[in-house]
Amino acid sequence: MTTKPIQYYKGNTLKQLRAFCSVARTGKMTDAADEMFLSQSAISLQIKALEEEMETVLFERRGPRIQLTPHGRKFLDMVRPVVESMDGLKERFDKEVRGNLESGKVVIAAGESTIMYILPQLLSTYLENYPKIEVELRNVTGRDGLAMIRQDEVDFAVGSMLDVPTDISYDPLYTFDPALILPRGHALAEKANIQMKDIAPYGLILPPRRLTTWRMVDRIFQQHGITFNVVLEVGGWEVIKRYVELDFGISITTGICLRKEDPLVVKNMSRFFPKRSYGIVVRRGKHLSLAAHAFLDVMKEASIPDLPYMMAQEAKQGG
Repeated sequence: MTTKPIQYYKGNTLKQLRAFCSVARTGKMTDAADEMFLSQSAISLQIKALEEEMETVLFERRGPRIQLTPHGRKFLDMVRPVVESMDGLKERFDKEVRGNLESGKVVIAAGESTIMYILPQLLSTYLENYPKIEVELRNVTGRDGLAMIRQDEVDFAVGSMLDVPTDISYDPLYTFDPALILPRGHALAEKANIQMKDIAPYGLILPPRRLTTWRMVDRIFQQHGITFNVVLEVGGWEVIKRYVELDFGISITTGICLRKEDPLVVKNMSRFFPKRSYGIVVRRGKHLSLAAHAFLDVMKEASIPDLPYMMAQEAKQGG
């Protein structure tokens, strides 16, 4: 039994498409064969196999020359970008993976505190080393950031996580102590060895309850069997610090947002509240560009010595 050409060339669809585009461009089997360093019969078999696969006639023969049928012209419009894209794949791969970072873009999702307190120093180092790379920051909450990661709208996120989903990889790099912040002159300002029960009578100013900080504070108070009172919910550590300064209430924050010049009284609360880590959040199995990898390298090498003044500690360096 004679083997059909479509069976002979099965699995070589890209070769068939290249042959089709070459014949369409040159108008001759012989010219296409010379262009592709194949025999004329090989080109003919590839075109025949492709026509059988598509169940249509792509070319009509007129003597030594052939021309596209209406279906062939439509098919050419569809496949030419595919072939050109595949033919340029190695060049793009070399530029992206083996290039020297002369171009590219990295898109990062992060919350407001990360953008304000961690990323400026990292961005300064990164852009100094790679001035031609474009960086885009997406200011998001944790839930929105995870959605962007899962939909590949960003390369990765930088932030803090308490609960890590199975499809997400979290690599903590920096750790900060929790702190109780008070306005100057507050009743607890001079008190040593503050306990959880000491905080309970005073109104707390906290970020919105959908965010990680609220859940953490609620969990710790519940563990101690103590009821706490929230007098104000507001987003942004700088806003919270301002309202504490104005004596609207007190707050549980993390050392990431504190500065020596803040007009506040700061009490370390690491005896009761967990340290807060910040690091790299990425979808498991995500392919990262060379530009993104370079940013992660900057993050892992940075010691962040001049961020907050309160007990900023590196969880680790390197990978």
